[in-house]
Amino acid sequence: MRGFLDRFKYHGLFIKLFMVTLVSIITVALLTSLVTIQMSEKLFMNTFSITNSKIISQIKANFESFNYSIVTASNNVQQNGTIKGFLTNPDLNSTTSLKSYYQASQQMERIQSNVAAYPVMMTITGVNRKSHSNDSTYWPNSLEKLRNSMLTVNTLVEPKRLLYQLDKENISGLDKDPVIVASRALMERTSGNQYGILYFAIKESDFKRFYASFTSGGNDVAILDQSGIIVSSNRQELIGKENLDLLSHAQEMEQKGLTFKDVNVLGENSLVLSEYLPVYDFYLVNLINKKEVLSEMVDFKTVALICVGIVLVALIIVFLISRRLTKSLTLLARQMPRIAENNFDNYITVSGSYEIKELGKAYNYMLDELNEYVRKLIQTQKDQRNAELSALQMQINPHFLYNTLASVKILVQQGNKEKAAATINSLISLLQNTVGNISETISVAQELVNLKNYVFINHVRYGDQIAVNYFIADDCYGYHIPKLIIQPFIENAFFHAFQERKDGHIYVLFSREDETLVCEVVDNGVGMEGYDHENPDHSAISTSHFFSGIGIRNVHDRISLLYGEEYGVEIVSNIGEGTRVKIKLPLHKT
Repeated sequence: MRGFLDRFKYHGLFIKLFMVTLVSIITVALLTSLVTIQMSEKLFMNTFSITNSKIISQIKANFESFNYSIVTASNNVQQNGTIKGFLTNPDLNSTTSLKSYYQASQQMERIQSNVAAYPVMMTITGVNRKSHSNDSTYWPNSLEKLRNSMLTVNTLVEPKRLLYQLDKENISGLDKDPVIVASRALMERTSGNQYGILYFAIKESDFKRFYASFTSGGNDVAILDQSGIIVSSNRQELIGKENLDLLSHAQEMEQKGLTFKDVNVLGENSLVLSEYLPVYDFYLVNLINKKEVLSEMVDFKTVALICVGIVLVALIIVFLISRRLTKSLTLLARQMPRIAENNFDNYITVSGSYEIKELGKAYNYMLDELNEYVRKLIQTQKDQRNAELSALQMQINPHFLYNTLASVKILVQQGNKEKAAATINSLISLLQNTVGNISETISVAQELVNLKNYVFINHVRYGDQIAVNYFIADDCYGYHIPKLIIQPFIENAFFHAFQERKDGHIYVLFSREDETLVCEVVDNGVGMEGYDHENPDHSAISTSHFFSGIGIRNVHDRISLLYGEEYGVEIVSNIGEGTRVKIKLPLHKT
């Protein structure tokens, strides 16, 4: 997870640019779409308000034409003496009754020609409890039920008016078609006495034909009476339902003279147009579902797909351009932290804009300068170490040479020529490997030869009471170690560890621990103070320079300089228990 986040952080600039552009493009697309929809909605409202106002005027004209036919027919009935006699005169006998009924039927058929253009059924009832209907199957209703219905009650309340009502008592049931009834009281002209009631019944399905051709999906019409009851509508489920909100909107528009009103009604956001029909005492309301109509005017799915397509194309273009602009910067940001890891070979390919190319060139130039500086520094340090080593190699203690040559002279005088020759050969070999060999490192095998030559010379000079034993692991002979790092510790053991006694043992061990070469010099001498634990502070011993003049601390510092702080010398020594010197070196074959 951390690796993923580390990788992610190098693309921060690209991600920020891309996200800003993404948000901007989406915002522009959304705002453009929103403005387009709002403009379409505004255009829709203006267009529909004008168009539907004309449509409402046409519907109103249809209703007025129908009403004119009803009024004409009702006036004819009012003025017809035969019908008046039928509704007022009592039956004297069956013959008179049949004749009266026949004559009334003839007159009713003649008068109905005024409304022949409409599927209307006429019914009359009189104070003599007689009634007549030109089609009793059209509007089935018993005389007694009709007399006691609210249709009749409301008619008698306003006898001089042609009253349009919905027959609420006959709208229950899915198989029944609601009926709209126009009723009027029949009165004598002179006295004003009521002698009957005239009913014109038209089924709602026929009534809605006056406006059905002007409706469509989302464009509905509702006819409301003064109580808020929907008398007629192209939406069947609304008929007979009370909607006071819609009534209040219609009344408000009439009072304020509003052309249209944008409201939420019937659970829909709609545009409402209204016209009051005074002869009917109805409100003609046009409901335009904005969402549905707008979906027909504006293909939102197509608009959305076009917007998504534009956004995707724009994002691909922005992605390619942004990636190209930031690729070099990303690579540069990824490469620069590696300089802290001493990795100066991470050159980048210079590409991108002019500014990024200049940054890349400056970065590569900086790496060139760093590499040149590091190369010169390493060469300088290498030359310095070689010069130091050469100087140390030349610092062979003269006393060692004098004493060795004196020992050879004594051997010759004693006639021990073989031992004298062996001593000279050991000295020559020792001088060749320490002074003559210009290599900075030598193999463990060569170092072992030098140690044995040095020990042999010391045995010749001082005797062989101090025994030296070598334990070398088979896989360690080929590894290389710096010259003159074991010698000081052998020298220190010979001349300081056995000052209180003349015999003892020195052990030289080479082994491998994981990826480390370990050399140990162990003696059973008197020991030293200040080395009772592993401590690289070697300042306590800095004066023992019998052979090479190299101090113990100098050996530790030299190893640390060459290979790092994890390598060096560790000394553990206690008084009376001897000394253990442990030298840790890296594994090198050459």
